[in-house]
Amino acid sequence: MSKGDLSQAIGAALPYLRRYARALTGSQTTGDNYAAATLEAILTDRSAASDASSPKVGLFKVFHGIWVSTGAPVVEENTGALAKAHDRLSKLTTNSREALLLHTIEEFSISELAEIMQIETSEAEQLVVLARQEMADAVTGRVLIIEDEAIIAMDLESIVADLGHRVTGVARTRDAAIDLAKQEVPDLVLADIQLADNSSGIDAVNDILKELGERPVIFITAFPERLLTGERPEPAFLISKPYSEDQVRSAVSQAMFFSSTETLKA
Repeated sequence: MSKGDLSQAIGAALPYLRRYARALTGSQTTGDNYAAATLEAILTDRSAASDASSPKVGLFKVFHGIWVSTGAPVVEENTGALAKAHDRLSKLTTNSREALLLHTIEEFSISELAEIMQIETSEAEQLVVLARQEMADAVTGRVLIIEDEAIIAMDLESIVADLGHRVTGVARTRDAAIDLAKQEVPDLVLADIQLADNSSGIDAVNDILKELGERPVIFITAFPERLLTGERPEPAFLISKPYSEDQVRSAVSQAMFFSSTETLKA
């Protein structure tokens, strides 16, 4: 692959590396620092990415090497939700959370996951299984769904309920979402971006967080790259449409487990 082709491929994959880094660290700034360090490493040694099975795998492989070498840190907090997350993180099997994110949210195959993490395929598969169980067992709570398509809303309700969480309601518009959130305060918000009356799921979430305080949020959108520009605060958890059940299960478990989010300034 030529230098230009590699640069183009890495550029296309970069928003998704930033999403992954953001979810891992709990901080957009820290995640972006890791992404920048990854790019610097590739600029220093182009073969670090070009020798992989694909440029995207190579990009994530370089990132993972840096991540592991620095001790896989997350933003340190002594109180609040992040402090609870740190306590839970200390009890997880090493590398299981990374494996789950790579496989379900970033949609790498088990063989690609093994290549990125430099482990055997059997170990990669086992890490994903362990992570699912550990995350699901860690936390249960109340979930508000903001989604204007009835079939998708029913599907999300079913997935969330199967994980042991309780759905407090389904809202199709910004105003309905705010009303539902006030009636019963959710522990997690699962929100589409574009709603039935052309109102914004982002605005609905920002209103809810302003009114009720910080809580984890998962956004669902057909155009994730539009929210992964680095130009404003970004969601820690972002699912692309069309989604898979595995992606939703993983994101919900991660968000409830590692309950950090930032509002989006729309």
